[in-house]
Amino acid sequence: MSEAAKKSRPQFSNIHVTQLMHYRLPLAGVVSILHRISGALMFLLLPFVLYLLERSITSEISFDYLRGFASQWYIKLIILALSWAYLHHFAAGVRHLFMDMHMGLSKEGSRHSAASVLAISLFLTLLVALKLFGVF
Repeated sequence: MSEAAKKSRPQFSNIHVTQLMHYRLPLAGVVSILHRISGALMFLLLPFVLYLLERSITSEISFDYLRGFASQWYIKLIILALSWAYLHHFAAGVRHLFMDMHMGLSKEGSRHSAASVLAISLFLTLLVALKLFGVF
């Protein structure tokens, strides 16, 4: 077959690391990546959380010590990050359950459900932050 008779095919290449900042994911893609990040965060910190739980129920003295430990601002930020991870993972999981029932699979429905997951998880995390930092 001659070169002139060949059809030109589109070429697709993988995204290089240097191109990541210029690549725009749809909102559903961002929520999907955040869902994975939140799951990994919860999975990796689960042994630490279980250790703290075990220490807190050992005695009243260890509970008071951990209460004082958790009152520091940077520990509160870690608790807030874990709270966000749980709330986002839960909301995105509910979104996936609806998608398993073939609801919201269109482009517009996917965009709305992804925006809802972000809004709900961030709003609930804000409520946790306000409670954690003593606003109410």
